[in-house]
Amino acid sequence: MSTTGLDTFDTTIQETNHWLKIMMGELATDDRRTAFNALRAALHALRDRVGLENAVHLGAQLPMLLRGAYYEGWHPAGTPTRERHLSAFIDHVAAQLPRGTAVNPGEAARACLAVMERCLDRGELLKLRGCLPHEVLNLFPDSLVRQ
Repeated sequence: MSTTGLDTFDTTIQETNHWLKIMMGELATDDRRTAFNALRAALHALRDRVGLENAVHLGAQLPMLLRGAYYEGWHPAGTPTRERHLSAFIDHVAAQLPRGTAVNPGEAARACLAVMERCLDRGELLKLRGCLPHEVLNLFPDSLVRQ
């Protein structure tokens, strides 16, 4: 049954809800807003760190609704950022979280990567892995770390 009457919109709503459901499970929360804010913050930190070409490739794989959130506020000229350590990357995630969001930014990043592992092309994720500081690999699901 159609929600909006537009197949494209209905599909992206379904896909986005699937991502949020997984994110909620990863974060052990039933708060969709928290899950969305955590997902968006982690996606922004990844987008800003992986460089223009990889950021665009990642954005193209996201459900249309999440793609809008992913590109929201993006300033490509300021990328890639140069976090070299896990703590700096997690600080970047924290800076992207709306004030008052009750989620650990490290857990937000880890949960986002777990959702991406389940929903996106493995090859794209392996390419992203190569663009991130070695310490950030600790956030990736085990199946993407061992290669």
